Amino acid sequence: MPDVVDGKRGGNTMKIIVDAMGGDNAPRELVRGALQAAGEHELEIVLVGQGETLLKVLEEDGIKSLPKGVEIAHAQQVITMQDNPATAFREKTDSSLTVALHLLRDGEGDAVVSAGSTGALLSAATLIVKRVKGIRRAALAPLVPNGQGGMILIDCGANVECTSEYLLQFAYLGSAYAERVLNRPEPRVGLLNIGTEATKGTPLYQETYGLLKAAGDAGRLHFVGNVEAREAVLGAVDVLVADGFSGNIMLKSIEGTALFLAGEVKKMFQKNAKSKLAYLGIKDGMTEFKKLLDYREVGGTALLGISKPVVKAHGSSDALAIRNAIYQAAALADSGMISDVAEGIGHMRLNGRQPSESENEKNY
Repeated sequence: MPDVVDGKRGGNTMKIIVDAMGGDNAPRELVRGALQAAGEHELEIVLVGQGETLLKVLEEDGIKSLPKGVEIAHAQQVITMQDNPATAFREKTDSSLTVALHLLRDGEGDAVVSAGSTGALLSAATLIVKRVKGIRRAALAPLVPNGQGGMILIDCGANVECTSEYLLQFAYLGSAYAERVLNRPEPRVGLLNIGTEATKGTPLYQETYGLLKAAGDAGRLHFVGNVEAREAVLGAVDVLVADGFSGNIMLKSIEGTALFLAGEVKKMFQKNAKSKLAYLGIKDGMTEFKKLLDYREVGGTALLGISKPVVKAHGSSDALAIRNAIYQAAALADSGMISDVAEGIGHMRLNGRQPSESENEKNY
């Protein structure tokens, strides 16, 4: 998990905008998590959603008035999982997600956190807040557990079909995030592949390997070559680059394996009185192991490539997950990573040409 910042940015208190109506447990867990974050660190919070509903949640928790630093921005509509993710934000212009992103675009906050529809968030962030000029596609970049404190997996589902230029940009985005937000100098960047040789993989991956190697040779990335999934999980890289199809399969495989192993370990220690007694000796270690695999400890997934910080929290997030997603968003806003990407965009374009505004908006 990124380090928690002190809530200040340029001498001003940081303001995080929360889509309070998005997600399976909205609005109650969203509100509770936001209030926890505001209370524990010097952060301002904007809760976006149906005002009366949000106030009712506060009253049910014994809170009669809005805490200091917390405000509500009313939005009557809610984007659901049944809505078309590509068009929902246009059809529901008064939705909590749409209003939250407009507030971010207009400078009314430093970052947005949403646990709502991933597709709707990606589409709306791309067309309302917009990508960093020159970035072809925004990418989902979760922090995945591995043998060296976790790795950034980029992309994990936002872009099923990619070009070598997309993957090159993902490498730069992931590297900048690892360095600036996770505080890892010269992060190791690997390309997910079926073998370590330069000739492995599809033509797309072979071409991408050449681009990443050239960037590494020029000293712009710390490229360590092709990396197999097994080695990545064991800690071979800080950033693992993949198209959204392969990355999503890897992410879900890791999640499934973790759940399977956790279940097997639990059954082993519940087997008999002797095993239950043995568990007491390693209880603290098991607690830390569970936290390592708990998505709530990270909070959310950064949507990299957007011109302002946007964090996607898990759809089933509880208050703990939302609190940590807010911390993650604050750390991203405080890091200066997006400015670094914008300044270095020339190295991320194959032809060096800046796209027009219409090119930035289409084919997201």
